[in-house]
Amino acid sequence: MIVKQLTAPDARWDSFVDSQPEGTFFHLSGWKRAVETAMGHHCPYLYAEDETGEIQGVLPLTHIRSRLFGEGLVSNGFCVYGGPLARTEEARTALDAAAHDLLNSSGARYLEYRCRRRLHPDRACKDEMYVTFRKEITADHDANMKAIPRKQRAMVRKGINAGLVSEEDETTDRFFGMYAESVRNLGTPVFPRQWFRAIQQEFGEQCQVLSILHEGRPVAAVMSFFFRDEVLPYYGGGSLAARAVAGNDFMYWEVMRRAADKGKTLFDFGRSKAGTGSYNFKKYWGFEPEPLYYEYSLKEGETVPDVNPLNPKYQLMINTWRRLPLAIANRLGPFIARNLG
Repeated sequence: MIVKQLTAPDARWDSFVDSQPEGTFFHLSGWKRAVETAMGHHCPYLYAEDETGEIQGVLPLTHIRSRLFGEGLVSNGFCVYGGPLARTEEARTALDAAAHDLLNSSGARYLEYRCRRRLHPDRACKDEMYVTFRKEITADHDANMKAIPRKQRAMVRKGINAGLVSEEDETTDRFFGMYAESVRNLGTPVFPRQWFRAIQQEFGEQCQVLSILHEGRPVAAVMSFFFRDEVLPYYGGGSLAARAVAGNDFMYWEVMRRAADKGKTLFDFGRSKAGTGSYNFKKYWGFEPEPLYYEYSLKEGETVPDVNPLNPKYQLMINTWRRLPLAIANRLGPFIARNLG
């Protein structure tokens, strides 16, 4: 088994990901170019070949270099899922060994795998902080609507009755305005504009930008991804005006409705931290949380990183950020956000 680094786009990588039951949208090779282009971090994407030259496993890695939060090798950076994806245990072991070689030869403090199942029970692991929400949908819109619990279904109908409409956008311009306002209100730095442009350019038809309009004005927007039979609404947000007309509820219904029309059968509502507002929102939609396992290999003397909004030491910064004028938050945010990974 020979481990190599991906140096140029290779259709074999994505074909392998697509062939593996545990493959995810975040294992695709397009993230390498998007992250390197828009975020400036090096992405050593590893793949294992057998003696015939056939790929037997892949491991996307992002080397996050941050003066604020330190260095780490993350699989996969700026994504919720990752870790080694392999056809055989031999390939998985070879990829893991190569990743540890990179860890030991770099300034990174830790190696992080973001997995939907536990791979290495002997390693440090965050297994109670993050969950994901996934649920099957059908081609029957009435059935999907009835599967939403009654109170949340009423919110979707409120948006419908308010005359909200959805439009697919060819650019990320309207989306960025809605998303930036939303994350500022949460006290979170916004990613650079070029990040969303790079994702849209890299993934093409696998990336959908949907804007929600009320009386001709955007009130919410979401960027979703399509992978095999799944739809993943990944980045979303709304203005304060969205609350009065249930803009966010209508937005996710429209993602679901449009995805069902495309033949998608699984709705991935994405990662949330236990006990947060987004966690409760997804449960109100009738989704059940599934644990995520973020495993760590640590260099000697290092501890598991704890860069998240629930960490008390970040509360002052979060509360201050919420009060910043939007223009200032949008100017300063990208310098911080591109280091969060």
